[in-house]
Amino acid sequence: MKIRQFLRLAPAFLPLLWKWGEGEVCRKIGNVLFLFLFPLFLWGQSGEKAVDYVNPFIGTGAVANSLSGNNYPGATSPFGMVQLSPDTRRAPDWAEASGYNYNDNSIYGFSHTHLSGTGVAELFDLLLMPATGNIRQLQSQNDFPSSFSHDDEKASPGYYQVKLTNSGVNAELTATARTGFHRYSFPGETEANIVFDLDHSRAKGSWGTRIFLSQIRIVDEYTVEGYRLIGGWANLRKFCFYAKLSRPIASSILKNGETVYENASVINGNNLRAIVNISPHKGEVLIKIGISPVSIENARLNLEAEIPGWDFDKTAAQVNREWEKELSKIKAKGSEKEKEIFYTALYHTFIQPNTLSDVNGEYMGADFNVRTTADSRVQYSTFSLWDTYRAAHPLYTLLQPERNADFVRSMLNHYETYGYLPVWHLWGQENYCMIGNHSIPVIVDAVLKETPGIDSRQAYEAVKNSSLINHPNSPFDVWERYGYMPENIQTQSVSITLEIAFDDWCVAQLALKLGETEDYNRFIARSQYYKNLYNSQTHFFQSKDDKGNWIEPFDPFKYGANGGNPFTEGNAWQYYWYVPHNIESLIALTGGKEAFCRKLDEFFTNDYRNEPNDNASGFIGQYAHGNEPSHHVAYLYNAAGEPRKTQQYVSRIMNDLYNTSSSGYAGNDDCGEMSAWYVFGAMGFYPVNPASGLYELGTPLLEKAEIQLPGNKVFTILAPKKSAEEIYIQSVKLNGKPYDKSYISHSDIIKGGILEFKMGK
Repeated sequence: MKIRQFLRLAPAFLPLLWKWGEGEVCRKIGNVLFLFLFPLFLWGQSGEKAVDYVNPFIGTGAVANSLSGNNYPGATSPFGMVQLSPDTRRAPDWAEASGYNYNDNSIYGFSHTHLSGTGVAELFDLLLMPATGNIRQLQSQNDFPSSFSHDDEKASPGYYQVKLTNSGVNAELTATARTGFHRYSFPGETEANIVFDLDHSRAKGSWGTRIFLSQIRIVDEYTVEGYRLIGGWANLRKFCFYAKLSRPIASSILKNGETVYENASVINGNNLRAIVNISPHKGEVLIKIGISPVSIENARLNLEAEIPGWDFDKTAAQVNREWEKELSKIKAKGSEKEKEIFYTALYHTFIQPNTLSDVNGEYMGADFNVRTTADSRVQYSTFSLWDTYRAAHPLYTLLQPERNADFVRSMLNHYETYGYLPVWHLWGQENYCMIGNHSIPVIVDAVLKETPGIDSRQAYEAVKNSSLINHPNSPFDVWERYGYMPENIQTQSVSITLEIAFDDWCVAQLALKLGETEDYNRFIARSQYYKNLYNSQTHFFQSKDDKGNWIEPFDPFKYGANGGNPFTEGNAWQYYWYVPHNIESLIALTGGKEAFCRKLDEFFTNDYRNEPNDNASGFIGQYAHGNEPSHHVAYLYNAAGEPRKTQQYVSRIMNDLYNTSSSGYAGNDDCGEMSAWYVFGAMGFYPVNPASGLYELGTPLLEKAEIQLPGNKVFTILAPKKSAEEIYIQSVKLNGKPYDKSYISHSDIIKGGILEFKMGK
């Protein structure tokens, strides 16, 4: 890298060659040096691309009983509708929710939609698989798995390649926002076949997964199209596709279950596959596929708009450039390992939310009516809000202000149709996964930070009404009647009480900004309801019944999952710290700063486990980095006057709980939330209260990070170190002046400037 860094300076020396070369001999020497240095300069430049540090295999498969991230390695574009990736199981489920597990040794095919890092498997629309052999001999098969080796597998942003051992086919994938592009290189003179599988999905019966209706149609010798209506984690989805082949179809088999039709033009049913035979062929078969949630016609329009030609390499290069543009919004300097983890984390953060609208602006609304975005904006979905409101959305507010405005408008469009804001938004539908209504802090954060393009009055109507209208896990009449959620009326009561209190604080802040004094008073009072579940005898937040009685027995180590327990994917220890909007009040409840620090110390050192739990991993004491309730806790030492302990634990989390292997995450990445935590942490700050406009200082891992901001502004973080042990902040300067706060404000960052840390042991 030192050679490349030197060569990046080559342009500064090149003009001197001409100035020096006054004589003929000198001029010739100068020309030779120019011809030698300029290609090397280009090589030096190319080596510094952000995309070169992305490793899509990080977090794709666990080792030794750990969690991995549940990420996939396939091809996608930034925030695209298509995620074209291999599936290593016939019916992916919890253990391979993204469809791919690095520890598997077979590939069943390549489907066009996936979720990144979730704990629930879903989507997997339209699986394609190349196959060799006589088509009539293949017609009895429903699956066409092939073994593969990681030695014959590659991935980079926008590109995936694997050699399928059984058939010898080399499969390459790339994707634009709404289209997938396949290149299959068949060996020798062989019967080349392509399988189109519309039955492929999550395990049937799991979360109600059921295909209601589907169709495959052979339009002509180059064209296949179809759709399916499927229910599962999202109650009902419509998926449409339009495929073009580079070689003519010689014959075909259409199947509905075990019923087979040769050379038919169309088939309907709920268990459909098509096998199309390309006449004996040596070499490449290209397939490009547009998809749409609206119609086959829109899928065709998407394809024609985004991949009009047949140049696979050009398309892959274009998507790679799109990724470089997005990833270069932070220019990072650190070790090779640090940059690999950092840029892969940023990549994972920018995979979603996903485009839902077609090139003509149409999308399927929550009411299953076709709607059109205003002013050719993009409608987005895949909002894993219980996870992503904490760090991913604040990162979008900072790095993606234009897209973030579209994210907010997408939530507001859902509100207009559905009656309240989304909780977990998937393929345009609500699945009610998790608790609270964390569209609220996302929208309030964007408005308070003055993100352009958002109607603040429309936003306020949505966040206010979504905090008053009862919906699953949010019975607001109960909330205001009791001043907490009674466990015998609303399970997960303690977690819901704490999280809704924060949402109410956010509503109050927007009411205050807009001069809605009466609403402000109402919601700021509700934001204090968490105090009603604080038990001064046990010194924990604890559940009550509707008579005001503490529910016994109480065990602060006992985990809850998603119902039947007062806590959601955590225990009383992990939820104790969830008062991000009023840390000073929490300190007072705990007994002051000294008592607060003692409790934090116990939290990070108490290793007691009373039961195994699938939702907890990445432990440091009771701290569980593998799930989101713990994510802000290490930064709380700042508020109690012990910032060195924040620095100690943040450094430990970054160094011990992230790595470059397939098990590189301590838990599910959850649509980029685990990744966003690392991006913020490596730069040196984190949004403990994600709607406050403040970021608590931690300990910067990177030596340097340059955040590219609108208006050609740059905010630079400098943290030079002599050794990896220098994790403690000795002093801070902001724009050359001493800085003594434990946080940095969003307003200071977006002005541009320099935040300089002096680090030590």
